[in-house]
Amino acid sequence: MANPALFMPLRVGNLELANRIIIAPMCQYSAKHGCMNDWHVVHLGHLAISGAALLTIEATAVVPEGRITYADVGLYDDQTEAAMRRTLEAIRHCSDVPVGIQLSHAGRKASTEVPWKKPAQFPPDHALGWQTEAPSPVAYAENYVPPVELDHEGLRRVRNAFVAATHRAHRIGIDLIQLHIGHGYLLHQFLSPLSNRRTDEYGGSLENRMRFPLEVFDEVREAFPRNKPVTVRVSGTDWVEGGWDIEQTIAFAAALEARGCDAIHVTSGGLHPDQKIPVGPNYQVPLARAVKETVSMRVVAVGLITGFEQADAIVSTGDADFIALARAILYDPRWPWHAAADLGAHVRAPKPYLRSQPRRFRDLFESE
Repeated sequence: MANPALFMPLRVGNLELANRIIIAPMCQYSAKHGCMNDWHVVHLGHLAISGAALLTIEATAVVPEGRITYADVGLYDDQTEAAMRRTLEAIRHCSDVPVGIQLSHAGRKASTEVPWKKPAQFPPDHALGWQTEAPSPVAYAENYVPPVELDHEGLRRVRNAFVAATHRAHRIGIDLIQLHIGHGYLLHQFLSPLSNRRTDEYGGSLENRMRFPLEVFDEVREAFPRNKPVTVRVSGTDWVEGGWDIEQTIAFAAALEARGCDAIHVTSGGLHPDQKIPVGPNYQVPLARAVKETVSMRVVAVGLITGFEQADAIVSTGDADFIALARAILYDPRWPWHAAADLGAHVRAPKPYLRSQPRRFRDLFESE
């Protein structure tokens, strides 16, 4: 295949990306008191030499109570900042791949057990738990503790936490910020009428439900240098009747673009246990396509994208500007290498690995 679209460079804001393959943020549930450790060096380090154009650090809590689990990564104090700095320094010793970070607050879905153990939410009086907070005192599920409704002082505190984490991210050299406004976490909880039952200026109408996430975006955009991109990840639909849907997502995307958002990563679901998701290859791509038809900022598609020609077709047909890989690149950490070989493209590789290319792919590698 001559000049496959998947390996054409493209900019996000002022950030030049070598191809259209992004490593999505993937929670590892392996931190200690919010601090990254050797696991994160190994995990992120081998993904940094995968040939993808952008590596995104997992959902990173802006306050301790914003962690999904007690083992989540945070960026909310000097200790978590120092731990992430050490991790980044190790990665950048081996790779010059741009590194983004997903800033997040789990809201009512916080204070839970790590996913490979029995699923549960810990009550506030448990040693591994804490009191959750949300737009409204509506629990995520029957076995969850109702969250405390954020008052106006609480909203200010959360906004300030996102800003503080943004300053920390800039100090340690992060290249791009992604705000997590999907998968049922706090900012998504404000968007969906299923979780937002407020009667003040932050609830009710679509305009009101978008207000707090847009305020957070505005303050993060103001806090991060203008030459660095700020992006978002949104759930295109709750997959529940009466919930957040693609029409509201399109309106939200327009509001974000007007405020200077550089890219929108379209995922789905995560807000309500009754969701009915038609899982299959490309199952979320139509959501990305619907958004891309209405905005000029970059759009990222994700969701069971595993095939090389499949990924190239998403980009070449204009369904999205980039594809993001999560589970697929955990299973095959050299997915971009193999895609380049299959499609007849080139990919960057570390000098110690240059001799690894099979003879039939003699021109596959470009040295970093």
